[in-house]
Amino acid sequence: MEQLNDFLASAISGTEWPMFILLIGGGLFLVCYSKLLPYRYFGHAIAVVRGKYDDKDAKGDVSSLQALSAAVAATVGLGNISGVAIAIHDGGPGVVFWIWMTAIIGMCIKFYSCSLSIMYRGEDSDGNMQGGPMYYITKGLGKKAKPLAVFFSIAGLFGFLGVFTANQFTETFMSVIEPETTLIALGGTESDPLFNWKLLVGFILAVISSFVIFGGLKNIAKVASAIVPFMVMVYLVAVIVVMVMNASQVLPSLKLIVTEAWNFKTIVTGGFWGLVIIGVRRAMFSNEAGLGSAPMYHGQSKTDEPIREGLVAMLGPFIDTILVCTFTAVVIILSGAYLEESSGIVMTLQAFRTTLFGYGDDLLMVIVTAFALSTLFTYSYYGVKSLSYLTNAKIGKLYNVYFVIMIVFAAIASLDLVKNLIDLSYALMVIPNMIAVLLLAPKVNAAAKVYFEKLRHERS
Repeated sequence: MEQLNDFLASAISGTEWPMFILLIGGGLFLVCYSKLLPYRYFGHAIAVVRGKYDDKDAKGDVSSLQALSAAVAATVGLGNISGVAIAIHDGGPGVVFWIWMTAIIGMCIKFYSCSLSIMYRGEDSDGNMQGGPMYYITKGLGKKAKPLAVFFSIAGLFGFLGVFTANQFTETFMSVIEPETTLIALGGTESDPLFNWKLLVGFILAVISSFVIFGGLKNIAKVASAIVPFMVMVYLVAVIVVMVMNASQVLPSLKLIVTEAWNFKTIVTGGFWGLVIIGVRRAMFSNEAGLGSAPMYHGQSKTDEPIREGLVAMLGPFIDTILVCTFTAVVIILSGAYLEESSGIVMTLQAFRTTLFGYGDDLLMVIVTAFALSTLFTYSYYGVKSLSYLTNAKIGKLYNVYFVIMIVFAAIASLDLVKNLIDLSYALMVIPNMIAVLLLAPKVNAAAKVYFEKLRHERS
């Protein structure tokens, strides 16, 4: 385990700058190239999600709302609760500012990538319609670009594992339930293999996930669209209560985020740029902009309007990073939990326990359970699509078996190992996806011009 972790950590250092240049540099280019178009039509995007422009006769399997819910289910999860805590632990409060900046840029990246997922839809070996980076790479750039699509799909076999979620859910359970106390009460000992709680939690999580993920996309979309709005609402209510009760500390916490973001004397490895890269990595883990995962879901939407779906997808980073991550960060900072040695979900649990009458960690346990399950349901689908592209649709379904087994492995693995595996896989996926998005951006701009002229004509 230690040797694998060391290998992953060394490999990550070689991907930092290519990932940073493509994600931030490429994202800033898209912001300017679009002339701020996605941000200017934010209200229109909300109207689309509300179903105002739904077309029952359009191609696709799920509605735009279901696609957004499923994509947000994969991003609004433990990355927003424990991922933010990890970022603050590794880089201090200032890292949150760079998470914000990456998310704002990420909104534009998602607009372009998810528009492309509708423009260049393909079919799998069973003849089912598919969308995602592997399809807009090969159909948009031509067969010569297929190595990029294959590279993306291979990285996706590892990047789309639910290992981080399974690991942090297990840590939450262990911290809240405190099984050692129960263990001794039952007459057992902490070293008794019959009471290997982490393995048991991982196994139960794998079994529950299996019931949904083996049902396919429509099952996943149905469950996600039911769970996601509710779980986001409960979580936001909880953090708003904390912020109202500690109102005098909210502005100082936000001020600390902004001032520490420009700490050029930071002790973070890599100095100031190391701080920025931590923010970029954790933001990418939070909202997955530039990663290429969301286009896989949005490519299945029942719409024939690429730009419309791109605008819907743009809402994802706003919801899961600008809103959810910010609230999490403020609670962690105002509670003082960020000054403790703990990291990940344990830090967030401490923050909630301190600020919600000693019962906040129990409430968070319920919320985390919903987050964990919805994320696992959606991530499995991404992996199936990656393996299906590399082989065929029949073999692709076997990814779910591998996915479920890795849930159990992740439950007993260390946080560092899981974090490094995901960070490396994500960086490798960003490279081919962002290359394709940047090269195909003119196609999106041309489609956007036609779409908005048509929209203006309909309104007049």
